[in-house]
Amino acid sequence: MMQPISYKRWKSVVSAFLLSIGNSYSQVFFSHSRIFAVILLVVTLFDINAGLAGLISVVISNLAAFFMGFNRFNIKAGYYGFNSLLVGLGLGVFYQPGVEFYLILAFTAMFTLFITLMMEGVIGKYGLPYLSIPFLISLWMVTLAARSVTSLEISEGGIFSLNEMYAIGGINLVKIYEWFNNLNIPQSWVIYFRSLGAIFFQYHLFPGLIIAIGVLICSRISFLLSLVGFFSAYYFYRLIGADISELNYSYIGFNFILTAIAVGGFFIIPSRSSFLWVVLLIPLISITISSTSALFYTLQLSVYSLPFNFIVLLFLYVMKFRERFFRSPELVYVQHHSPEKNLYISRNFLERFRPDVNMSLSLPFYGEWKVTQGYSGKYTHQGEWKHGLDFQIEDEEGKVFNSKGDDLADYYCFNKPVIAPADGKVEEIADGIPDNPVGEVNLRQNWGNTIIIRHTDKLFTKLSHLKEGSFKVAKGDFVKKGDVLAHCGNSGRSPYPHLHFQVQKDPFIGSATIHYPFAYYISFREKRPELKAYAVPEENELLSNISRNAMLKKAFGLVPGQKFSFLVKDLLNHAEERVSWKVEADSLNNTYIKCEESGSRAYFKAVDGVVFFIDFTGNRKSLLYYFYLGAFKVIYGYYQGITINDRIPDHMFTVSWIKPFQDFMAPFLRLVNITYTLELAEKTSDFLNEKITLNSKVNACIGKKPIRNIRFRMEIADGKLSVFTITAPNKEIKAIWED
Repeated sequence: MMQPISYKRWKSVVSAFLLSIGNSYSQVFFSHSRIFAVILLVVTLFDINAGLAGLISVVISNLAAFFMGFNRFNIKAGYYGFNSLLVGLGLGVFYQPGVEFYLILAFTAMFTLFITLMMEGVIGKYGLPYLSIPFLISLWMVTLAARSVTSLEISEGGIFSLNEMYAIGGINLVKIYEWFNNLNIPQSWVIYFRSLGAIFFQYHLFPGLIIAIGVLICSRISFLLSLVGFFSAYYFYRLIGADISELNYSYIGFNFILTAIAVGGFFIIPSRSSFLWVVLLIPLISITISSTSALFYTLQLSVYSLPFNFIVLLFLYVMKFRERFFRSPELVYVQHHSPEKNLYISRNFLERFRPDVNMSLSLPFYGEWKVTQGYSGKYTHQGEWKHGLDFQIEDEEGKVFNSKGDDLADYYCFNKPVIAPADGKVEEIADGIPDNPVGEVNLRQNWGNTIIIRHTDKLFTKLSHLKEGSFKVAKGDFVKKGDVLAHCGNSGRSPYPHLHFQVQKDPFIGSATIHYPFAYYISFREKRPELKAYAVPEENELLSNISRNAMLKKAFGLVPGQKFSFLVKDLLNHAEERVSWKVEADSLNNTYIKCEESGSRAYFKAVDGVVFFIDFTGNRKSLLYYFYLGAFKVIYGYYQGITINDRIPDHMFTVSWIKPFQDFMAPFLRLVNITYTLELAEKTSDFLNEKITLNSKVNACIGKKPIRNIRFRMEIADGKLSVFTITAPNKEIKAIWED
């Protein structure tokens, strides 16, 4: 017997369906903005018949996709609805409403959905978007077929425009419409606004202006790109002496606008190069418009968005064949449905991480070791093997051995464990080579006892000069990061015990080396600890992996299923509330903290003793948002005096008045710098309790001038975040852990 669906479940389903409707409108401009969706819905209703036809078409298409069991994420995102919307608008403009019309409209919406799914499979397998190709195929086919359907009447919409305006908004709307049309607006801007309106089959000036305002509200970069795309086309037409009226009377100038937004900021990270490509593609769009218009004229059909689809797909496909210059321009691999977010998140990722590093390597030993020979060393590490590192252990006096150093056992590193720098498979082992007496070398067996680990098909690590007979693994074994492989020795070309480490693309002993960093480690410069991220150690650098502190590891070792509860006190407004968090993981194994009250999410990763946040979605007034900022990057180790620095994404912490200027300038110049600093302030303990205090701050600056800052204090006790304090201008909040 089926259980009745709860009210909460119904509410969730209805909310998701309404979101799918809204996203079907905003998706036409590659956006997920709800405000923009409402604006576009209202604009389509300026022609009430067309607007209703578009809305009905979207509802039918999304309902069919839902009940047929298609991907719910794609439905919710509007991917299966926006083509049906455009088809519905087109048919609503062309034909008079009636029973026959709405019957044909319903089946056309289904037809468009099927074509959308087919295009998703056919074009999607090449990693390309299907854009509005389903709209083109469906509208062309139905328009041609409708010529033999006598019950469909051609619409009279647009003939009596003022009457239609009066019916929608009365005499006031008519006056506004007439006033606006009587404005002395330059011809180029008239064509621009009409081109925007034509995207939704609205051929008046006023709808185009409303859409332009919507684009500006939704995305400053998209608005800027729309201007660059259109006016580049406008002046290109004038330059070559072409008929500029082609953009006005055929209403297909929007091809330049949509291409500019798609190439300049949606599928490509906004940058100088993406804007340059927008300008360079203008002549190609113009050629496509002229040639396809001539071809389709024989069928009495409009080309609609065909030039936009063809040029964008052509450009994206061509970009996939590049062998270098991958950031000029840079393709968007994780889509955030906002040019600003695409830019800010990509820029932040490049600053924080190494995109060319597909495996996080740790140092291959326990404790503190010194780099006695680095890349391009004095003695070896030359030519094809220049990217090598030699490690030894030093004492406080800088000596690498005790006693006289005549025996191998005198050397601190001799017989110390060598560990796997990352997960992998033991590809090759060379053993049975005797360790050299101190001062002697074995030139015939240069690398000595060696192990090679395969991490990926083109990434191997090699550890050499190991102690004979000390191997704990065999060829073919799978090892985990930190597993003991063997012990440090003095075999091969090694006069003194040391560990040689290198990264290479091939699985052979003797293969050429490659430059490759370690993910995270602690460097001791003049005995002061420093966190290094994605760096290659330098000669004479003393370093170690991050040594875990049990309290910090427990407090920040976030595990899916873990729950937190806080009593949050607003000290200035004398208010209190309780919030609950839960650590979760999605189907792609992305881990995040979710606030049960606000629904906000803070996404994080943990690598080699470092836990860091990578994204935040939701309410920026929630405690979780402030925790995202305050604990943006934390290490599990406690090192007195260490300072951890990082960068907050540009869109996550700024001042409202400066954000529009920042967005406009972002593709060309960084206006605001947002930095994060964390200090391990103090560690106190008594017989019963131990407490660690962390202080962090986030600063936003224009140049060197601060414009906004916020400070945080985190007190760790009993392995939990016992107190979290937030201090900012006009804000002081204290969150206390509740069991």
